[in-house]
Amino acid sequence: MKRRAQTAIEYLLMLAMALILVAIALKAVVDTSKSLGESISNYTSVVRDRVIGNL
Repeated sequence: MKRRAQTAIEYLLMLAMALILVAIALKAVVDTSKSLGESISNYTSVVRDRVIGNL
């Protein structure tokens, strides 16, 4: 019985570590997406201003 409990605890710890890694990866993706969106928005504003300025 003692071995089963140890196995269950080890399984839960591995699951917790996997969930933490997934959370870290998701945060990195979300942060990158936000900064990429801001960069694209700034770039389109600059291009729009240059096109209007050349008319």
